Amino acid sequence: MTTSILMFLAMVVFFYAPLVYIIILFVKALRKYLKSADVRKEKNETRVSLGEALKTYRTNCKMTQEFVAESIGVSRQAVSKWENGTSDPSTSNLLALAKLYGVSAEEILSKIK
Repeated sequence: MTTSILMFLAMVVFFYAPLVYIIILFVKALRKYLKSADVRKEKNETRVSLGEALKTYRTNCKMTQEFVAESIGVSRQAVSKWENGTSDPSTSNLLALAKLYGVSAEEILSKIK
Protein backbone atom coordinates (compact mmCIF):
# COMPACT_ATOMS: atom_id res chain seq x y z
CA MET A 1 0.00 0.00 0.00
CA THR A 2 2.74 2.43 0.93
CA THR A 3 4.66 1.76 -2.24
CA SER A 4 1.61 2.36 -4.39
CA ILE A 5 1.02 5.72 -2.71
CA LEU A 6 4.68 6.66 -3.21
CA MET A 7 4.52 5.60 -6.84
CA PHE A 8 1.36 7.65 -7.32
CA LEU A 9 3.01 10.73 -5.78
CA ALA A 10 6.11 10.22 -7.93
CA MET A 11 3.97 10.03 -11.06
CA VAL A 12 2.07 13.20 -10.08
CA VAL A 13 5.32 15.06 -9.49
CA PHE A 14 6.84 13.69 -12.69
CA PHE A 15 3.88 14.75 -14.84
CA TYR A 16 2.95 18.03 -13.16
CA ALA A 17 6.38 19.49 -12.31
CA PRO A 18 7.01 20.72 -15.88
CA LEU A 19 3.54 22.26 -15.96
CA VAL A 20 4.13 24.05 -12.66
CA TYR A 21 7.50 25.29 -13.94
CA ILE A 22 5.90 26.66 -17.12
CA ILE A 23 3.22 28.42 -15.09
CA ILE A 24 5.88 30.00 -12.86
CA LEU A 25 7.80 31.22 -15.91
CA PHE A 26 4.62 32.63 -17.43
CA VAL A 27 3.75 34.52 -14.24
CA LYS A 28 7.29 35.96 -14.03
CA ALA A 29 7.15 37.11 -17.66
CA LEU A 30 3.71 38.64 -17.16
CA ARG A 31 4.84 40.53 -14.05
CA LYS A 32 7.90 41.86 -15.90
CA TYR A 33 5.72 42.98 -18.82
CA LEU A 34 3.26 44.75 -16.52
CA LYS A 35 6.05 46.52 -14.66
CA SER A 36 7.49 47.84 -17.94
CA ALA A 37 4.32 49.75 -18.89
CA ASP A 38 5.84 53.11 -17.92
CA VAL A 39 8.96 52.43 -19.98
CA ARG A 40 6.93 51.41 -23.02
CA LYS A 41 4.73 54.50 -22.68
CA GLU A 42 7.75 56.81 -22.43
CA LYS A 43 9.37 55.18 -25.44
CA ASN A 44 6.24 55.70 -27.54
CA GLU A 45 6.02 59.34 -26.50
CA THR A 46 9.63 60.06 -27.44
CA ARG A 47 9.27 58.57 -30.89
CA VAL A 48 8.05 60.81 -33.66
CA SER A 49 6.86 60.50 -37.22
CA LEU A 50 9.32 60.41 -40.12
CA GLY A 51 8.27 63.90 -41.18
CA GLU A 52 8.89 65.33 -37.73
CA ALA A 53 12.30 63.64 -37.58
CA LEU A 54 13.28 65.01 -40.99
CA LYS A 55 12.18 68.51 -40.02
CA THR A 56 14.11 68.31 -36.75
CA TYR A 57 17.30 67.26 -38.53
CA ARG A 58 16.87 70.00 -41.13
CA THR A 59 16.29 72.73 -38.56
CA ASN A 60 19.16 71.48 -36.39
CA CYS A 61 21.43 71.85 -39.43
CA LYS A 62 19.96 75.34 -40.01
CA MET A 63 18.89 74.52 -43.55
CA THR A 64 15.86 75.70 -45.47
CA GLN A 65 13.54 73.39 -47.36
CA GLU A 66 14.69 75.04 -50.58
CA PHE A 67 18.37 74.38 -49.80
CA VAL A 68 17.64 70.73 -48.99
CA ALA A 69 15.61 70.35 -52.17
CA GLU A 70 18.33 71.83 -54.36
CA SER A 71 21.02 69.76 -52.66
CA ILE A 72 19.35 66.42 -53.34
CA GLY A 73 17.66 67.31 -56.61
CA VAL A 74 13.96 67.44 -55.74
CA SER A 75 11.40 70.21 -55.47
CA ARG A 76 10.83 72.24 -52.32
CA GLN A 77 7.24 70.97 -52.33
CA ALA A 78 8.53 67.39 -52.13
CA VAL A 79 10.56 68.25 -49.02
CA SER A 80 7.51 69.96 -47.56
CA LYS A 81 5.33 66.89 -48.23
CA TRP A 82 7.91 64.64 -46.53
CA GLU A 83 8.01 66.86 -43.46
CA ASN A 84 4.21 67.20 -43.29
CA GLY A 85 3.77 63.44 -43.61
CA THR A 86 1.78 63.69 -46.85
CA SER A 87 4.32 61.45 -48.56
CA ASP A 88 7.53 59.62 -47.72
CA PRO A 89 10.89 60.01 -49.42
CA SER A 90 12.17 57.18 -51.58
CA THR A 91 15.02 55.11 -50.24
CA SER A 92 17.56 56.94 -52.37
CA ASN A 93 16.20 60.31 -51.23
CA LEU A 94 16.26 59.19 -47.60
CA LEU A 95 19.89 58.16 -47.98
CA ALA A 96 20.68 61.53 -49.60
CA LEU A 97 18.94 63.36 -46.75
CA ALA A 98 20.86 61.37 -44.17
CA LYS A 99 24.14 62.18 -45.89
CA LEU A 100 23.21 65.87 -46.13
CA TYR A 101 22.30 65.99 -42.43
CA GLY A 102 25.45 64.10 -41.45
CA VAL A 103 23.69 61.12 -39.90
CA SER A 104 22.95 57.58 -40.98
CA ALA A 105 19.61 56.56 -42.44
CA GLU A 106 19.26 54.05 -39.60
CA GLU A 107 19.52 56.89 -37.08
CA ILE A 108 16.70 58.78 -38.79
CA LEU A 109 14.53 55.69 -38.97
CA SER A 110 15.22 54.77 -35.35
CA LYS A 111 13.49 57.99 -34.24
CA ILE A 112 10.16 57.16 -35.88
CA LYS A 113 7.24 55.07 -34.66
